This record gives sequence, C-alpha cells and structure tokens, in this order.
Amino acid sequence: MENDNGLKDEEIKEIYDLRNIAVVGLSKDIEKPSHRVVAYLMTKKYRIIPVNPTAERILGKKVYRSLLEIEEPIDIVDIFRPSEDVVPIVEQAIEKKAKVIWMQESIVNEKAAVMARSAGLKVVMNRCMMKEHKRLFGKGN
Repeated sequence: MENDNGLKDEEIKEIYDLRNIAVVGLSKDIEKPSHRVVAYLMTKKYRIIPVNPTAERILGKKVYRSLLEIEEPIDIVDIFRPSEDVVPIVEQAIEKKAKVIWMQESIVNEKAAVMARSAGLKVVMNRCMMKEHKRLFGKGN
C-alpha cells in the first residue's frame, strides 16, 4: 500500500528502524498532541530530542532551542509546527544531515518537501507518527 506521500508502507516501516528523533514544537502541555505522541514513542524506546525555544525540560529531557544546537546525530525530524513554519526547520535538518522529515497530521509544505527530497531526505507529510506506528506494527509493538 502506498500513502499520499509516495512512500510504500515498507518504506515507512524502515523509517521506524531509525532511533534518534528530534521533535520540533514539542509542547510542555500534556494535553497537546505532541506531548501524547512523544510519550508513546518513548514507550517504544525511541530517543527523543525535544526542540522548543520556550522550555528548559520536557518529559524529563533537556530541550534545545533549535536543531542547530543539537550535538548528537539526528535521524528523524518530527515537526509539530504550522505548515508555514516548516521551511527553516527543513533547512536546519538538511544542515544537521537528518535522514527523514516527518510533518505531523495537518502539516503540509510542498516547498519544504521538495527541498528535503532534493537533499536526499525521505519525507512524510500529514501523518501522525504514533498512529502510523500503531497501524503498521499493531498496538502491542
């Protein structure tokens, strides 16, 4: 099965083999989708690197103001920001040599997607990383 991003389910599954996820726009508010999604990913043993210029710590993790401050390798950049804010995030992700751009549900930016793909990154748009994980691997995995 192919999704609306042009990636087959097997290609999406391969993304989940990557372990370091920088989450841009991770909220301190436990009611926000970003908080719930990240809490779920943490239960699946993903290494979460929060990015939010207004917080010091979220979910017990040090928070970075931007992707450029992160010193360790970044595999996936999971974006919880408005579609119009995505281009500079993708520029930073390319600079940091990330492998995947993942724009959460309702986030679509074709210009950013073209930039990322041109730099060799895989792109997922308008999809929830938690929902896709549950769909592809089942709720127990």
